[in-house]
Amino acid sequence: MVTQQGKVLFVCLHGSAKSLIAAEYFNRLASARGLAARATSAGTEPDDVIPPRVAQGLRADGIDVGERRPRRPTPADVEATAIVVTFACDLGELAARAPRLERWDDVPAVSEDFTRARDAIVARVAALLEDPALAR
Repeated sequence: MVTQQGKVLFVCLHGSAKSLIAAEYFNRLASARGLAARATSAGTEPDDVIPPRVAQGLRADGIDVGERRPRRPTPADVEATAIVVTFACDLGELAARAPRLERWDDVPAVSEDFTRARDAIVARVAALLEDPALAR
């Protein structure tokens, strides 16, 4: 298994809210810190489109996801990462392929309160960026 140092895959059920917010903020914060680490997002049961409330919330934060489409994680996606982070979903057989798996199951629902969920995700992402596996 060959992993890519500094690469993170965020996965939630629909790939259109928690994992998307996490990946977008991860990339924004990593770039601001001068880190090469990057993230992508996926969903185990991906939506066809990103919900308007999520797109609007991110747009208000200066992040445009209008052209993005949720997708299912592939074995190659999982194997090519340093860390896979899931949000209250099961990767099934893909979990065994993850070099390192973290579960962030206690993040509030985006559908109930975008700001609260986003803030919880951003705090976790900021802490994750301190991980030595990503700082190289």
